[in-house]
Amino acid sequence: MRLRRSAPRVIEPSRLTARDVLSEAVAGMLQRPGRSALTALGTVLGVGTFVAILGLTATTSSQIDSRFDLLTATEVTVEDIAQEQNEFADPAFPADADARIERLGGVEHAGVYWTVRLEPGTTVRSAPVGDGADGEQIDVVAASPGALHAAVPKLAQGRLYDDFASKSGQPVVVLGASVAARLGITTLETSPAVFIGDEPFTVAGIIDDVKRRADVLMSVTVPRTTAEKLWGPPQQGDAKMLIATRAGAAEQVAHEAPVALRPDHPEYLKAIPPPDPKTLRAGVTDDLNQLFLLLAAICLVIGAVGIANTTLVAVLERTGEIGLRRALGARGRHITVQFLTESGALGAVGGLVGTALGVSTVIAVALVRDWTPVVHSATVAAAPAIGLVTGVIAGLYPAWRASRIAPAEALRR
Repeated sequence: MRLRRSAPRVIEPSRLTARDVLSEAVAGMLQRPGRSALTALGTVLGVGTFVAILGLTATTSSQIDSRFDLLTATEVTVEDIAQEQNEFADPAFPADADARIERLGGVEHAGVYWTVRLEPGTTVRSAPVGDGADGEQIDVVAASPGALHAAVPKLAQGRLYDDFASKSGQPVVVLGASVAARLGITTLETSPAVFIGDEPFTVAGIIDDVKRRADVLMSVTVPRTTAEKLWGPPQQGDAKMLIATRAGAAEQVAHEAPVALRPDHPEYLKAIPPPDPKTLRAGVTDDLNQLFLLLAAICLVIGAVGIANTTLVAVLERTGEIGLRRALGARGRHITVQFLTESGALGAVGGLVGTALGVSTVIAVALVRDWTPVVHSATVAAAPAIGLVTGVIAGLYPAWRASRIAPAEALRR
């Protein structure tokens, strides 16, 4: 009797569908939910920081634009640079500098100011001359009335000195609120006086706040002509002029100011117009982005290290499972895809949660500050992808390590 040989048995290659990979990845994540949550936390923080930073910088940039339009765009500063042009030149600002500038179109207020150079040891005090009259080392600023008005002060008490007081050289001062507190002056009803050295001055007003030149709040301000009479004119380069303009007039005023002040030597003066708002916003945004995106990158690196560490531990714990899969026909690439999918899923989940937290942070900050929240759609779209890529990169080594496990050796463990 003749025996028939059976046909050789063909073993079909193992096939792993996308559905199988996803189901295995989800099962691996849900097997230890606590560990998976802690592993994804680094990615959550990194992506959340990324979204929050870009959203907050976009939001604050819009606020910078609005504040720039309201205040900075109407400010021009003129500096005395006569010494740089001619070492024998006198101070560049003429006596009627305020009137010359205020005749220009678009100017609201303008005035010259400088910090007075007092004799060493000169103090400011509210007590009369005599024993025990210790004073404070406080800056004394000479300013014409136009300079004070250009600073947009908010008076707590009293008033600012006027043109008459300035032209006649009256001994009056205006104090910042903090300076008045240091000198023990709480009310003007008693007509208090302060002494700069041995010179008495009547306190005309106390300034509570200013929109320009915040140093006024920390100074004693006296009329320009009074300062020149007592301590002499400003030295070369000390004096400046502050000009408040109407919206849109600052560039033109800055161009005309040196000629209006010194038609004989306009080069003795340097007018500084407000910076371009687009350049200002771009500079602030770039600085903030560079600073905080570095923090986001650090968080992402920490998240990647956490995912890599957890995935590697999972590979070691599941050596028997990997060996069994290999014995049943799974190839090394199948094992690699499985573990890469698990780490990528952790990163993607962390990216989604981080995106939600980042957007919520931007909205919360905007509501508290009464701003309009700004979050670009590209940022929201890219954030989960960043989490996914971070997870895949973190899982490369553990997945490769898992694919190299020999089935026979794994089953013996």
